[in-house]
Amino acid sequence: MRQSQTCLLLAAVLCVMAFVPFAPEWIQFVLTLAIAKGFVALGVAILLRAGLISLGHAMFYAIGAYAIAFVAQMGVTDFVALLVVGILVSALVGLVVGAFLVRYRAIFFAMLNLAISMVLYALVSKLYSLTGGSDGMPLATPTFFGVAVAKPDFDTVLYYIALVLMVGLGYLVHRYWKSPLGHALSAIRTNELRLEYLGVSARNVLLIAYVASAALAGVGGVITACAVGHILPDFAYWTESAHFVLVAVLGGIGGGAGPFIGSFFLELLHSASINITDAWNLITGIALIVVIVFLPSGLYGLIRRREENKL
Repeated sequence: MRQSQTCLLLAAVLCVMAFVPFAPEWIQFVLTLAIAKGFVALGVAILLRAGLISLGHAMFYAIGAYAIAFVAQMGVTDFVALLVVGILVSALVGLVVGAFLVRYRAIFFAMLNLAISMVLYALVSKLYSLTGGSDGMPLATPTFFGVAVAKPDFDTVLYYIALVLMVGLGYLVHRYWKSPLGHALSAIRTNELRLEYLGVSARNVLLIAYVASAALAGVGGVITACAVGHILPDFAYWTESAHFVLVAVLGGIGGGAGPFIGSFFLELLHSASINITDAWNLITGIALIVVIVFLPSGLYGLIRRREENKL
């Protein structure tokens, strides 16, 4: 009963979001970016389930974006093809990096992620002949199955695609957390040694989670690159990684919707406060402190708590 009520509430929110393209254009753009960043935060939330904090997940966000920029220069302009390329490249890099990082825990895992991401940031900033350096790389408006569309129409279609992907991938991650593999992921946080005694390899469980989180970050990078039309080295900077961790914690990791709720809250709050005052960081900071102190389970936890109180 509780779960069905929560699902109805989320379904109502999605119905409202379906009419966003009829609102002012800036709202659609902000929500598209919020969904894109929500994918990365969802990947971070997967690792948080195991008690691991990734301070370098922006590298996969940037990899997904730069991958489609390189492929687009080769003549591939179809959005679906670009999305597949961004996911596969991010997942592949996640597999290589994750095979090394899953041996570490706690602060070592966090700092190694940060170090590798900053190496990537330095590379894309300095390789001017390949990445354009600090000027970044432009990305032309992609096509849909060979059909070119105007930028405003593309942005609307991109928003709906992002909305569908949010529902689909969010549900898949939720089911993953409920599966034996997801329970094994949570067991790493509580008692990894007992998990090993049961014959389950903690490294394999973490590697699968790491690759999945990298692929989700790649989805976010592709959507952001297509929405903005320009890729910058800042995509891989450590402040972006910290932002994604903050979004995951703010939204809560109790369900697949949590990171997206946190992303919507933060992006809309930022957009609203920046139009009110130059001290928008102050407003955002106060709001975050209030949420983190009084809602330790995140905004999604607030929804679940309200449903529990009704029962």
